[in-house]
Amino acid sequence: MFLWLADWLAQFQSGFNVLNYLTLRTIFAIITALVVSMVLGPIVIRKLREYQIGQAIRELGPKSHLSKAGTPTMGGVLILLAISISTLLWGNLENRYVWIVLLVTLFFGAVGWVDDYRKVVEKNSRGLPARWKYFWQSVIALVASAFLFYSAQSPQETQLVVPFIKDVMPQLGLLFILLSYFVIVGSSNAVNLTDGLDGLAIMPTVMVAAALGVCAYLAGHTYFADYLHIPYIAGAGELVVFCGAIVGAGIGFLWFNTYPAQVFMGDVGSLALGAALGAIAVVIRQEIVLFIMGGVFVAETVSVILQVASFKMTGKRIFRMAPLHHHFELKGWPEPRVIVRFWIITIILVLAGLATLKIR
Repeated sequence: MFLWLADWLAQFQSGFNVLNYLTLRTIFAIITALVVSMVLGPIVIRKLREYQIGQAIRELGPKSHLSKAGTPTMGGVLILLAISISTLLWGNLENRYVWIVLLVTLFFGAVGWVDDYRKVVEKNSRGLPARWKYFWQSVIALVASAFLFYSAQSPQETQLVVPFIKDVMPQLGLLFILLSYFVIVGSSNAVNLTDGLDGLAIMPTVMVAAALGVCAYLAGHTYFADYLHIPYIAGAGELVVFCGAIVGAGIGFLWFNTYPAQVFMGDVGSLALGAALGAIAVVIRQEIVLFIMGGVFVAETVSVILQVASFKMTGKRIFRMAPLHHHFELKGWPEPRVIVRFWIITIILVLAGLATLKIR
C-alpha cells in the first residue's frame, strides 16, 4: 500500500523513491509487525481470557504442564494480524508471490482456527477430525502448488535445487506440484508438533524465516543468483518483506509467549506459520535447505512417526513420550533448558543451511 502511495508521491518529491528499496521496506515491515504485536498483544490476551478460551492439558502429558491449564490459547490470531497488516502496508501488492504466500498462511490459519475453536470453545477434545484437517490442508496446498506450476514464467521456477551441487538442477515437471504439496503440508504439521513448550516453536520459526528472507533476496537478484548458482526467480525478492513481517510478529508474540507463557499460539498460529515457511521455500526453490534449517521441526515430526510405528509393530516405545521435547522433559530437563537448547540447535542448523548457498 505504501509502495503505491510512494510511487504517486514521487511525482512531486523524488525522495519517496527510497521506498523502492527492498531492504528499507523489510526493516519497516519488521518494526510494524513488532509494534502491532506489542500493542495488540495485551488486548488479544484479555479478550481470550474474557471468552474463557483457555488451553486444555492432557493428563498423560508431563505433570509440570498441569499448571498451564486455562492459559489463553489461539494467540496465533495476533501473529496473523501482525503479519497481514505489515505485509499489506509494506509489500508490493502487485507481486503474485506475496499474495500466494499470504493467502496460504491465512487459509492454513483458518483450518487451525476451526480446530482450536472446537477444542477450547465447544469443548470437543477431538477438535477438527484429522481427516478433515488434512483434507483442507491438502486442498489449499495443492491449489497453491498448481497455481505456482502453471503460472511459472521461467524454467528456473520449477527446478529442484540440490545443496552443495551447482550443476544439478533437474526439471521437476508435474512432480513440482507433488513436492510442493508435501513441503507445505509437512512444514505446517511439523511446526504444529513442535509447538508444545513456551516459545519453543516461535523462535525457530523466526530464525528460519529470517534465513529464508536472505535466500529470497538472493534468488530475486540476478547478480547474486548467478554468482551463487541458484535459480533466479523474478519477483521472489519481494518475499523478504513477508519474511520480515514474520520475524517482527514472531518476536512480538514471544514477548508474551516466553516462559512462563501468558498465551499460546494454538493451531491457528502453528499451522499457518509452518505453511508460510513451506510456501516461501517452494517459491525460492530451497525446499532441501528448509529441511536442513528446520531440523528441529523435522526431528519432532520423526520422533512422533517412530514412536507410533514402534508401538504398533512391537508394543514398545522408543521415547518416553513424543514429540521429542516431551521426552527430554520426562528425563528431568527443566522446560527452559529444553527450549533454549532447541533454539541453539536451530541457530546452528540455520547457519548450516545458509552455508549451502556458498559451498557448491
